[in-house]
Amino acid sequence: MAYHPFRHLGLKAVALVLAVLLWLTVAGEHMVERSLRVPLEFRNLPPHLEIVGDPPSSVDVRLRGSSALLGRIEPGEVVAGLDLASARPGTRLFHIRTAEVRVPFGVDVAQIMPGTLAVELEKSAHRTVPLVPATDGEPAPGFVLGKITIQPQSVEVVGPESRLRQLSGATTEPVSVAGKREPVDDVVTIGVVDSSVRLVQAQSATVHIEIVPAPGERELSGVPVRRRNLGSGLQAQIEPSIIQVIVRGRRESLSGISSDAVDAFVNLEGLGPGRYNLRVQVDPPKDFGVSAMTPAVVDVTIK
Repeated sequence: MAYHPFRHLGLKAVALVLAVLLWLTVAGEHMVERSLRVPLEFRNLPPHLEIVGDPPSSVDVRLRGSSALLGRIEPGEVVAGLDLASARPGTRLFHIRTAEVRVPFGVDVAQIMPGTLAVELEKSAHRTVPLVPATDGEPAPGFVLGKITIQPQSVEVVGPESRLRQLSGATTEPVSVAGKREPVDDVVTIGVVDSSVRLVQAQSATVHIEIVPAPGERELSGVPVRRRNLGSGLQAQIEPSIIQVIVRGRRESLSGISSDAVDAFVNLEGLGPGRYNLRVQVDPPKDFGVSAMTPAVVDVTIK
């Protein structure tokens, strides 16, 4: 069939007019630049490394494009990325490249400020720490906290090596014992106070707290803190090595108790050379209980 250039002439004229109008609209838009503060994502962090300190969460970028496009940018459309694939332990400098900034179509990245960031990285480590339940309030007058049991008794945490060394244990959200006269049972969430350390797996704990009539109490001074499970060939120094302990029980039983009757210790199992803050533990005595220790956490240096 022969081609007729004047067939559908009206439609062709309309299309031509629309094309000219579109070109005039685009050509008439001014190219402008605008600065925005945008979120910063850390990408491709090796699994054996942890970011420590307080890294920046945003950077400033200068964008170039038409005023209409830049005026329509919504929060979250522009995101800067920092590639950590080549990261090593220590304080490292990384460049933020314009190609790693996600922008809408038609918008270009003119500049990133700052273009280089310092990031501190450490090796990641795992450690199993004891779980210490937290309580809130005081029992009814004439009553005190009795034996506290918790399941699980320990949890596995992960984080930078230096922060794990200082961690004495994990805790729970507080269990309220305010005004209680009967035992308390609760299921609570487990957490870690240090925000740079996290649980390997999010989990809850079951806590049972006995509420018992207040017995007699006595303060024992000069209770030695012993070492347990120290590795072969290592030496450990505990500071302070002597603590104060408040014991409770029947008044007639407390009168003959000496400081040596309390077996206070720190568990050094699996710990190598370094400095640690460790919670003092006590083997449960048969004839009395331990209500408080001062201090409850001691400084241990292993060489």
